[in-house]
Amino acid sequence: MDVSLVIKQRLNELGLDQRDLASATQVTDSYISQLLSRKKAPPAPGRTDIYEKMGDFLKLPSGELSRLAEVQRQEEFKKRVTEPPSPLFKQCRDLILRKCQPDIQKEVRRIFEKEPFGELERLVTQKLLDVAHGIAKEELRSEEWLRLMAQLSGRSYQQMRVAILEFLDTDVFSISVDNCVSFLEPMIDSWNIDLKTFALEIILNRRLSPGTVRRFEFAEQEPQKRSGIEPGFEQFLNDKSLSGDATEDEIQFLKALKFRGKQPSPIYYYRELQNLRDPLHFTASASD
Repeated sequence: MDVSLVIKQRLNELGLDQRDLASATQVTDSYISQLLSRKKAPPAPGRTDIYEKMGDFLKLPSGELSRLAEVQRQEEFKKRVTEPPSPLFKQCRDLILRKCQPDIQKEVRRIFEKEPFGELERLVTQKLLDVAHGIAKEELRSEEWLRLMAQLSGRSYQQMRVAILEFLDTDVFSISVDNCVSFLEPMIDSWNIDLKTFALEIILNRRLSPGTVRRFEFAEQEPQKRSGIEPGFEQFLNDKSLSGDATEDEIQFLKALKFRGKQPSPIYYYRELQNLRDPLHFTASASD
């Protein structure tokens, strides 16, 4: 059983129609019609508020529609993964390049054209999309923000909600020209990238985002040191047959031992304890 079938059955049981559902979820009749006729795939549950609104209106158990949608989307995804990714629409690429800082725009365009939908183009497009998604998802419940976006794009409030729900359901391989024009165009003022380090800076439209700058850096770093005590040392302490007679000074010495890329066993600490106690391993101090 899929999402559209459950919704249809519940509408019939309650004596309601698609217009009632569209009104309750604040979207257009057309959107609901396409969803129920399976012309439009169910949106990702984590990116939309529509299932919550539908569930309340249809008096369904909490999370049921979201669960069904997730199963249905996973089945669709399995069919798609075997298909090679398609390059962006020319209009999308042109818009993204137009937003690029002028001093590197020529070089970025050369790379884009040399490697159509290559690593750099996917990286930049994905980050621009991530930022725009984040803003849209955060502001989805803000009527003021939605009306401002509707005004900028010449849509009604309901049409804007539908457009955002569809936009939140896109990824870097399915972004459309309408997504770019309706969201990336007004939200993104410009972007810049260091082609040596791939550090990326995105400048946002002040009217549409509380924070105007997003920065992403990709730098090589040393592995972080593990915090706390080593697992082997903890096991050593818990096994009284190994650590039962260890003094506080000896325990502190063993705890202070540091290792790089290795995880000593409890037996290692036991042997280290015996080495610490063996006078043959230490020379007498000058004062002795």
